[in-house]
Amino acid sequence: MRLICRVSLFLAMTLVLSAAVLFAQDEKEKQLVDLTNEARTQAGLKPLTWDEGLAKAARAHAEKMAADKSISHRYDGEPDVPERVASAGAHFSLIEENVAAADSVQRVQDSWMKSQGHHDNLMNPKIDRIGVGLVSAHGTLYAVADYAQGVSQQGTGDVEASVGKVLEGKGMKLVSDASGARQYCAQEGNAAGNLGSGMQPRFLMKWQSADITNLPPELQKRIASGVFHEAAVGACDAKAGGGGGTPTFSGYRVAVFLY
Repeated sequence: MRLICRVSLFLAMTLVLSAAVLFAQDEKEKQLVDLTNEARTQAGLKPLTWDEGLAKAARAHAEKMAADKSISHRYDGEPDVPERVASAGAHFSLIEENVAAADSVQRVQDSWMKSQGHHDNLMNPKIDRIGVGLVSAHGTLYAVADYAQGVSQQGTGDVEASVGKVLEGKGMKLVSDASGARQYCAQEGNAAGNLGSGMQPRFLMKWQSADITNLPPELQKRIASGVFHEAAVGACDAKAGGGGGTPTFSGYRVAVFLY
């Protein structure tokens, strides 16, 4: 038996690379990664590095396929691919997935290489990371490979510092108290709500992106107006789905107050 399926989703954000270590939990996982990287190297592409967040999501989904004795990218009650991969801890701006059921690792790889869509996923020059999940059940090997274009992982303090540096470069003075901006960043919705008793902003905005140094156009417009001279930056945990109508599934969430 050989069944295959693929999915691809591009999220338009700037890539920020970070180091990742290639590590597979068992020999079959490592074999599938090696076969993928051999094919990429032969085509003049960079090999992929192992991402444990991708692998965690891939393994969980492979277990669902084995339990259902089928292949699919999504089962009832299961989040879609970007959301479940982000929830597993992966940080990415591009996510792709191949799934298959075959009787060996080699046949899984061969089936993907012979299918244009699956071939395009694993040979995409934009991706740089891979996570694999393999489950043997019912005499079949259920395989999931998640590929991603990764983004760096930074703490909220580093995010605030990076955005603050951009704002200072545009002539803004950073205020010392960012508690209101952090609170606004974490709360649901875009309404200001209760921001405490401190200085109230005249303009506020929050967004989520993998490229935190690229300020939203509306924020840049407000800064360029010359009306505002001070700013506060608050960062918080990213939300699956991005929020604010953006397509971001993994990245950084930031709020900026202008005074």
